[in-house]
Amino acid sequence: MTESTITIDAHIEPGADVDAIKLEIVRALTSTPKALTPKWLYDDRGSQLFDEITRLDEYYPTEAERSILDAHAADIAELTQADTVVELGSGTSDKTRTLLDAFWARGRLRRFVPFDVSEATLVDAASMLAERYVGLDVHAVVGDFNQHLPKLPTQGRRLIAFLGSTIGNFHVEERRAFLGALADTLETGEWLLLGADLVKDVDRIVTAYNDDAGITEAFTLNVLEVLNREFGGNLPVDNFDFVPLWDPTEERMDIRLRADTPFVARFEDLDLDVTFGEGEELRVEVSTKFRPDRLTADLADAGFEVVEFWTADGPTVSDPADFGLILARRVSDRSKSAAARR
Repeated sequence: MTESTITIDAHIEPGADVDAIKLEIVRALTSTPKALTPKWLYDDRGSQLFDEITRLDEYYPTEAERSILDAHAADIAELTQADTVVELGSGTSDKTRTLLDAFWARGRLRRFVPFDVSEATLVDAASMLAERYVGLDVHAVVGDFNQHLPKLPTQGRRLIAFLGSTIGNFHVEERRAFLGALADTLETGEWLLLGADLVKDVDRIVTAYNDDAGITEAFTLNVLEVLNREFGGNLPVDNFDFVPLWDPTEERMDIRLRADTPFVARFEDLDLDVTFGEGEELRVEVSTKFRPDRLTADLADAGFEVVEFWTADGPTVSDPADFGLILARRVSDRSKSAAARR
């Protein structure tokens, strides 16, 4: 039997794009309001903490999405006939194994491309997957999917999986641009599998981001440690409160850290002093919840035809659906998908 192969392409390297990264952080910490992009949450410790979050009782999205994959992974393999699965923001690829099992059982899976910012997490996941699927080509990519989509391997007939409702971390225009970039990455007839958290009871949503064990709080506060380590900072981590807010207008969670008392933080590597007033907040992440028609329209405008939209039920039969999993096919151009929608 052919042995598995492991390839790791690293597009995020120490010292790469240092000036651009520093400029990004300076802008983030001196803007009004102060706001980071979620990628800073996912250093090695952050990735480990998020893996813990996905196992919490309060955090329903992971198991809701897993239940849809359990029910429809075979359908996905049959409909797409893909031989290459690409997972953006793969982490430990825990849920994806259900999908990979379905492709593997049909003898079609040739290649898996896990894509993540954490090289250590990818190395561990790649080794595990190579042992689980003997003969599989595991081609891991260390990168930022806002920058490095063009670096994805192009071999085979691809299905890109973007799970966990990570699409909710984008603001509206960013989301539309990202979906367009995904469409540009794929050839006509290739596929996108998109997980999306749906609008439902607000208490259920908020509780998922404010667990009793405090794991989500630790995960969010860890971003301050990342900034201190990466940029020679002295942000007083103990001086911040974790603030998970629901924004009813945008229908999204807005995750912030709030300064208890005023202070000035120094970042030696940036030659920057940052002033926080009492009660001033640093936005760390947003997580939009979707209505199916809104998301379907965004996909169509980007150049995708929605083929299936599966949902997971809420806690009771009277509740709205918890989570959605969308299977969409890249069409020849955006105008055709938009015309089909009309």
